[in-house]
Amino acid sequence: MTHAFDKGYWEHIWQGDRAPAMAAAGANPHLVREVDDLTPGTALEAGCGAGAEAIWLAARGWRVTAADVAAGALARAADRAAAAGVAGRVRWVEADLSTWQPPARYDLVTTHYAHPAMPQLDFYERVASWVAPGGTLFIVGHLQHHDQHATAGHGHDHWPGGHDRGGGPGHGHGGGPGAGETGPPAAASVTAADITARLDPAGWEIVTAQESRRTVTGPGGHPMTLHDVVVRARRRR
Repeated sequence: MTHAFDKGYWEHIWQGDRAPAMAAAGANPHLVREVDDLTPGTALEAGCGAGAEAIWLAARGWRVTAADVAAGALARAADRAAAAGVAGRVRWVEADLSTWQPPARYDLVTTHYAHPAMPQLDFYERVASWVAPGGTLFIVGHLQHHDQHATAGHGHDHWPGGHDRGGGPGHGHGGGPGAGETGPPAAASVTAADITARLDPAGWEIVTAQESRRTVTGPGGHPMTLHDVVVRARRRR
């Protein structure tokens, strides 16, 4: 089934029966591992969903701007930030990431499984332009792999058992597939080499470029394999 992944789609998802479970997810483990050693500064979470990563960053001293296309997701995110005691450290922005331009560049730009209505690699190149000199780009995406459609849902806030986000038309897969769908759209899946090829070596130092599999608990308590691509890069001064 093909989805438009527009604002209406994501608002429907965040008003649906899966929204509470999506909103309860914790911060992505790749972010926790890769970013914990960075000195806090300004951060942008592009396609924040229910705010797990933005809240995690804020709790560690980052001043966070968190953007998503879905007002329903942002409302849940704001409530979670207040409950965590970090509401004053996060600015929530309702925005379509395929067209929005942030007012500044950031020391850290992160995105987790988001895919607006534009080619996936173009989106990653777009968010990379929002990183300040000396800053860090951190991407967690869906890995393009040979058995992609044979593996149960592999996402972030929206595929069953995962969590994709709605940064703009098509920000993530949080809504979950329709009947017969078991994973993220092929158009939203890439390899680490695909991403790093878009980062000019003259302007970027690649710190991490890896492809991984991890097992999580999916719908009904059943184990589910997620196939991730993780890239961390530092913009040269």
